[in-house]
Amino acid sequence: MKTYSAKASEIEKKWVVIDAEGLVVGRLASLIALRLRGKHKPSYTPHMDCGDNVIVVNAAKVLLTGNKLKDKVYHWHTGYIGGIKDRTAGEIMRGKYPERVVEKAVERMLPRGPLGRKQLSNLRVYPGAEHPHEAQQPEKVDIAGLNPKNTNYRKTKAA
Repeated sequence: MKTYSAKASEIEKKWVVIDAEGLVVGRLASLIALRLRGKHKPSYTPHMDCGDNVIVVNAAKVLLTGNKLKDKVYHWHTGYIGGIKDRTAGEIMRGKYPERVVEKAVERMLPRGPLGRKQLSNLRVYPGAEHPHEAQQPEKVDIAGLNPKNTNYRKTKAA
């Protein structure tokens, strides 16, 4: 028996849309990374880009559990001496581009290298409910219905 390895001509990519409103960032990002890599398909091949195209809407309305809004810090370096900068997750969520929290979480769950960058290019994240990809007829995926922990279930039980 031979191991199956998908060829580029055999790969079938679908378009899926995920509504991120009220979802926990880490759980959402791991499921998005799984879809981008194609690990949900029986024809998964590690060295090929066989994942789906993923559209995330309402990314500005995701949840961070615990004290992550004030404790989670994103660092970067300007390239100049002493140029290390940082910003908390709460500052980013209140800023101009709140969808970057979701993008960065997914990026850090994908492999580094040319294949990971190609797979990340199949991700589109929008802060609001509208997206310009209706022509691709994306299929809606209900992440909140998969597990009650995907939404911050402690807050919903208390409310």
